[in-house]
Amino acid sequence: MIAGLVLAAGEGSRFGGPKAPVIVGDERLVDRAIRVLREGGCDPVLVVLGAWRGEVAAEIVVNEQWRSGMGSSVQAGLAALEGRAGVDAVVITLVDLPGITGAAVERLARGASAASLAAAAFAGIRGNPVLIGREHWAGVSESAIGDRGARAYLNEHDSVLIEVGDVADGNDIDHRADLPSQ
Repeated sequence: MIAGLVLAAGEGSRFGGPKAPVIVGDERLVDRAIRVLREGGCDPVLVVLGAWRGEVAAEIVVNEQWRSGMGSSVQAGLAALEGRAGVDAVVITLVDLPGITGAAVERLARGASAASLAAAAFAGIRGNPVLIGREHWAGVSESAIGDRGARAYLNEHDSVLIEVGDVADGNDIDHRADLPSQ
């Protein structure tokens, strides 16, 4: 079983507010991230919330330490999955990636195991989402400090890049100007 984890706890300081409830097209970013993970075969799907806490159609993990950065959200999400029997790996995505598709998640998760460690690639450049096998959860959690997620751990270990640029766009939304025109 491959779980999905949406990191959506941040305050969006450069954006001017939390991104999770922002509507792009006809869908909130958080709802889109949940849908895409499910389309890619992830079950269960959990969402880490913090600065914004609204209703979502997935299991919510509240990160009380959200002000400390993304690392605490990675830790909270992995801790929530730790006791789940049968979950071998997790696909972790950021809430502000409207160009990620279910096809990209499915490709990333294909053949995943507890030993897997991979990242989506766009034209050969590492991006998000990432796939973390259960054997790596403790190491990723330990290295996720401040605004660092899994990147440092992936850089230090034998992670695989899986090209998804033909089925997805890895651009994130940092500022309101980054929102796609509607």
